[in-house]
Amino acid sequence: MTDKLNLTEAEWREKLTPEQYRVLREAGTERAFTGKYEKNKAAGEYMCAGCGQPLFESGAKYDSGSGWPSFTTPAATDAVAVNRDVSHGMVRTEVVCARCQGHLGHVFPDGPGPDGLRYCINSASLDFKPEDNAGD
Repeated sequence: MTDKLNLTEAEWREKLTPEQYRVLREAGTERAFTGKYEKNKAAGEYMCAGCGQPLFESGAKYDSGSGWPSFTTPAATDAVAVNRDVSHGMVRTEVVCARCQGHLGHVFPDGPGPDGLRYCINSASLDFKPEDNAGD
């Protein structure tokens, strides 16, 4: 992970689209089955839309049927951080970008991977870098 990124709220509003701001900075959630990466099957890397931090590899993405992009594991152990989330009358584990602290989604213990985790991530919090452009 690179150094932490700390911007003012005005700088975040200038940098992000309104939907990205709502999700990344206000812990919003996009509607299920509406995100641009939910059905993406291309090979590549998913980056934080706020700061460009590499977050997830396409090889860890799977179709969970939940309506959001789902991953079994982050690209690196220090790419994301987790926080206890007690909003909306539930207890969940929030996933944030370790670099900019942007809200990505939540992690649940019902995934298929070796750790049994499902990282349920909002498309609005992600940018996708196709494998073909890896050398650009």
